[in-house]
Order: sequence, then C-alpha cells, then structure tokens
Amino acid sequence: MKQIPAEVISILDSAVVEGNILRLTCGQLDRKTYLAVNKVLEALGGKWDRKAKGHIFSSDPAPIIEEALLTGTYSDRKKDFNLFETPPELANRLVDAAGIESGETALEPSAGRGAIALKLAERVGKENVWCYEILEDCVGHLKALGFTRVFNKDFLTVEPERKFKRIVMNPPFAKQADIDHVTHAWKFLESGGRLVSIMSAGIIFRKNRKTKMFRELLERHHGYVEELEEGAFKKSGTMVKAVIVFLEKWPL
Repeated sequence: MKQIPAEVISILDSAVVEGNILRLTCGQLDRKTYLAVNKVLEALGGKWDRKAKGHIFSSDPAPIIEEALLTGTYSDRKKDFNLFETPPELANRLVDAAGIESGETALEPSAGRGAIALKLAERVGKENVWCYEILEDCVGHLKALGFTRVFNKDFLTVEPERKFKRIVMNPPFAKQADIDHVTHAWKFLESGGRLVSIMSAGIIFRKNRKTKMFRELLERHHGYVEELEEGAFKKSGTMVKAVIVFLEKWPL
C-alpha cells in the first residue's frame, strides 16, 4: 500500500461523485499537485475524460475513494492485480483462434473489463459467456455491459462444477501466475474443447520446475505457442513480452 500525501487527501475529500464520474472542486491546480492527484485516481481505476470534465470509473467510485480517505493509503490496482486489458484487435484474434460457434459455452477466467468476453459474446451471446473476476469494480462493469454469469471470485479458488467447450483468457503474469491460471483452467475444459490464452514469453525459455512442468503439459497434449509482436500491449500500459498458447483436450 502507498501513502497518500495530505494535500491530495484534502483535494479528494472535497471532490464530488456523480454516478461513475469523480470531479474535483478545488479549482486550478499547479502541475505537480495535479499529477499527484491524478496518480492516485488512476491507480484506483479512474481515467481523466476531457468531455466529462472528470475522472471516469467503471462503477461508482465513492466506496473506493472513501476507503482511501479513511486509511490514507491506496494500491495500484493494475500493478497489484496485473490488470492489463487485452487490446480489441488481439481479443478478436484470440476468439477467432478459439473457433467458437453459436450455441457453445465459453469461459473467461480473468475477465477484467470485458475485452475478451465481449468478443466471445458476439459469437455466442452474453448468456453463454461465464466470467470470473476478482476486482469488484470490474464485476460491476461487466454486469453493466449485460453479462449475467459474472462471479466475483479469485478463479484459482473455484472448483470446476461445470466444463466449457471454449476457454479464452488473458491471466495475470506476476510470479508466473499465468501458469497457475492456465493449468487450473485446463480442468474446466471439456473433452474436445479448446483453450486459447495470452501468456508471458517466459514459458518459452525459463528453466524452473514450474515452467518445465507446463511445457510438458503442452507437449503431452500437442499444444503450441505463437509469439506476439513487440509492443502488443503497449496501448494497455505495458511492454511485457507475451505469447499465445493453444491447447486442445483429447483423450491420451
């Protein structure tokens, strides 16, 4: 957790919230002070919108702001949860690769703000897309988009009560969490189903036990890896090197 400067706390305390928009009421700020305020608001999930004349959040930011004011601290939600949204063109590429057809069910285990889920819904309808998401504000956003099968849970704690024909995902990368998520998602895949996932490029070259075991899973099920071009996630705020992993489940 990071400390919020006293001046920033005072400015946020006087801000007004209307729906999912937070507006500052303190008048013109000098550049240094504004950058400090903006840093906190962006870390909490807000994004400045010139037309709205305020910071737009995916849902009502009042509870998040209240907690920050009471504790005097905040966390960088993108960094803490590795929330880097899938660019639309890449989301479309993943869904195309999954080969999903009308009537099939699909799972997005780390749905974020719905970049992949929306592309899946274009093929099978929102009622056939299951979404898991750990961040409450993202869950609110997904529901506002019209998704009905949205679960506010850490996917790694969920047991596979049902299985899916297609799984398309962009899991967190920190501490090789992508391997944990894809390995867990494998349990949710139907026989004859296909899993397509963004993963860290580290799965290609790292030599630790976890990576080796994952590569063995790929080899055992004839999975393959396609490297993404440099800067594939630049628009989402990271230059991390990534790949696409393709896995199909057939009896061995």
